[in-house]
Amino acid sequence: MGSHSSAVARIPDADDIRRETGFSQASLLRLYHRFRSLDRNKKGYLSRADLQQIGALAVNPLGDRIIDSFFPDGSLQVDFPGFVRVLAHFRPINEEDTRTRDPKEPEPLNSRMNKLRFAFQLYDQDRDGKISQQEMLQVLRLMVGVQVTEEQLESIADRTVQEADEDGDGAVSFLEFTKSLEKMNIEQKMSIRILK
Repeated sequence: MGSHSSAVARIPDADDIRRETGFSQASLLRLYHRFRSLDRNKKGYLSRADLQQIGALAVNPLGDRIIDSFFPDGSLQVDFPGFVRVLAHFRPINEEDTRTRDPKEPEPLNSRMNKLRFAFQLYDQDRDGKISQQEMLQVLRLMVGVQVTEEQLESIADRTVQEADEDGDGAVSFLEFTKSLEKMNIEQKMSIRILK
């Protein structure tokens, strides 16, 4: 165990990162090794090209949008803390975490609300706080590919936005998005078991 904690000590700000993300020491160490293996040129940060090496993202229809989330505000690189912060959204929720959480502490990155915020921004490409029918259509095109006609996709996008759009403005706000997904188990659907 001693060598395990000394390896974590080499991770800059490891304790702060663990507190913020909720990752265990072992998970943080695994993620650090993964980060370093993706950083082929040992730059200390990852670029889009580095993240595109991840097979699961390469085959995910929303892979490019997920990669975009590592680069907020148009930055071209992500350091280890930023890498881990994004991945923390996919950490499974522990029942103990929700029971013992201090209400004065910030909401965990893997909370239902933060998972929903993350999912919402995958749709809201222009970052205006609403998912338009056009943005919904873009996501549907990515997800279903050529199996469905353009007319069918437009109809599905239209109906999806109409069903969620409670205020009648022709778009889906974050609040409307959360309401439309209230029966869905986002906590499980947006979790990757290895990220404990």
